[in-house]
Amino acid sequence: MMLTLDGKHLTIEDVVLVSRHGTKVKIAPEAIGAMNESREMVCRLVETGEVVYGVTTGFGKLSNVTISKEETTELQKNLIRSHSVGVGEPLSEEAVRAIMLLRANTLVRGNSGIRPEVLHTLLEMLNKGVHPVIPSQGSVGASGDLVPLSHMTLPLIGEGEAVYRGVHMQGSQAMHEAGINPVELSAKEGLALINGTSVMTGIAALAVYDSEVLLDTADIAAAMTIEALRGIDSAFDEAVNYVRPHPGQITSAANLRNVLKGSDLISPAGRFRIQDPYSLRCTPQVHGASRDAVAYVRGVVEIELNSATDNPLIFPALGKVISAGNFHGQPVALAMDFLGIALSEVANISNCRNSQLLASEMPELPPFLIENGGLNSGCMIVQYTTAALVSENKILASPASVDSIPTSASQEDHVSMGTIAARKAGSIIKNVTNVLAIELLCAAQAFEFYLPCRLGQGTEKTFCLIREHVRRVDKDRILYPDINKIADLVSCGDIARAGLNIGQETN
Repeated sequence: MMLTLDGKHLTIEDVVLVSRHGTKVKIAPEAIGAMNESREMVCRLVETGEVVYGVTTGFGKLSNVTISKEETTELQKNLIRSHSVGVGEPLSEEAVRAIMLLRANTLVRGNSGIRPEVLHTLLEMLNKGVHPVIPSQGSVGASGDLVPLSHMTLPLIGEGEAVYRGVHMQGSQAMHEAGINPVELSAKEGLALINGTSVMTGIAALAVYDSEVLLDTADIAAAMTIEALRGIDSAFDEAVNYVRPHPGQITSAANLRNVLKGSDLISPAGRFRIQDPYSLRCTPQVHGASRDAVAYVRGVVEIELNSATDNPLIFPALGKVISAGNFHGQPVALAMDFLGIALSEVANISNCRNSQLLASEMPELPPFLIENGGLNSGCMIVQYTTAALVSENKILASPASVDSIPTSASQEDHVSMGTIAARKAGSIIKNVTNVLAIELLCAAQAFEFYLPCRLGQGTEKTFCLIREHVRRVDKDRILYPDINKIADLVSCGDIARAGLNIGQETN
């Protein structure tokens, strides 16, 4: 499979294919012409000596310094070197691949004045697995992701560091071993490579994909807990949700109905209680609101994937070079903060459900889901971990986008913090994954006290999948390997597929 980039049709699913599954990438033939047109315009500007930001001038506060034609190549190289000041742990390989893909897709639109051969080299690096080492910290998300994208560009010009075939090495060595010739940047090209939102958007694209998997998994985990507590399913009735027709709520309620269909444990109102606690009864409303939030974020990210975020932008058909602000990451910053808040609530209600399960009044369920309690603690302490993760999420969900700090001598006086927001959302996703894994662990343990009985059509398949990897808790044992195994099943989507791939009703 080969993905073709034209700057207009990249999807989040494409990003996942390239970043996680190694799909190869090429430039659409029709994009070459547009890139050549904008490149020719840059060359004319250099020849005539017209004052154009970043082409014949310095950068940021130094844009008032004019650069001669003879110095344009040195200017671009100096730009990459001087802006490579990132710190912190390197971004993951999948994030780096997403970033390289997005930078290429932005530049093939033909509004950046970069030569096609430069992008061919960048994509050759991506296809052959030369992954620049990109420190995770240093971007404030305005003028784009200048610092991390500079680190991305260093190996392209034969400098910096990269990972090739699992080995961390100098960028020049990685390029040599992969059989790729570094490029000599010309006018405007260094700026084109680093001025834009590709880092925050690459991380965001993966976060949206993972969030959608988590939301499906959360519905399944909730269904298992509701079933183990002999919950009342009338709260998920179609009629209830269609008189408050938020799309996410309708979807989550339908998922619960499908996953629980056929269960012998689900009870009518009045058999055990008149109504369930909010964390059970209001699952469609809470999960649904998070679904709607993530749907909004998907829309923002998909627009950003196919946007020109360089500065200045070149419009050959109009004969214009326009210096503007498409590099500013505010749309992504707000969306990532929203996603973090939405997912934090998924973990929050999961922890509440789990607390109900571990202290259930159902006669079949012993305290903390373990026989011979006292000698054994059972699932008591796993809920401590979910409580810790939920509390940590409350800190991480504090928005980054409400902050700003001036840079470049206050020339760049409002910044988005979009990359920080995206990185925080990634941390929240990891925490939510573990919270849901613990709820699934406990719900599966609770089922053991009802067997043999008929479970719901989706919960039974999920229970069987979990038992393929994690055995029941008969007496105290070390549980963190079990949590990790279930978390892996959550992350790869196996839980979501097992529970929901059951011929769902049409909404």
